[in-house]
Amino acid sequence: MRLTPDFFDRTAVAVAKDLIGVDFEVDGCGGLIVETEAYEPDDPASHSVRGVTPRNSVMFGPPAHLYVYRSYGIHWCANIVCRPGSAVLIRALQPLRGLDQMTARRGMADPLLLCAGPGRVCQALGLSLLHNGRSLLEPPFTLTAPQQPAPVSTGRRVGISKAADLPWRFGLEGSAYVSRRFTGRHGLPPS
Repeated sequence: MRLTPDFFDRTAVAVAKDLIGVDFEVDGCGGLIVETEAYEPDDPASHSVRGVTPRNSVMFGPPAHLYVYRSYGIHWCANIVCRPGSAVLIRALQPLRGLDQMTARRGMADPLLLCAGPGRVCQALGLSLLHNGRSLLEPPFTLTAPQQPAPVSTGRRVGISKAADLPWRFGLEGSAYVSRRFTGRHGLPPS
């Protein structure tokens, strides 16, 4: 079943959790979303916390659009827009289709590292600023819900310095394809 606009018109935390196990495809390349991070409008780590800018304007547009930005001037990151000012970062996929094309784009064949990390996801899927602002409900994108809700691990976000302690990183429980392992009960670090 394909996802509808209503699925995305919710908090980023709810969408991030429910995206785990969703099949994400771009022009025939893709796989299961196995790791996400949520960013809410009042979140100090979010690009939207200071309001609309030319860079983040897509985050304030309609849900179910792709917000793409360059991280540290090195790699692209893909985010799914939810309610205004909120988005979900796609951190990792389990690659299933288009492996030859993804391998060629990445210059490596290890399936565990092919899409493990936001920059790797974009490189493998061929996502760039050209996709910024495009609807995820239209080609070249396909998002398909799993038959059953996936078991989800929860943990702290990674690679940020502000509000890193929020448990807004979600992963497919037990997946070897996540960018960083989840630890402790339900993936939360031990207290």
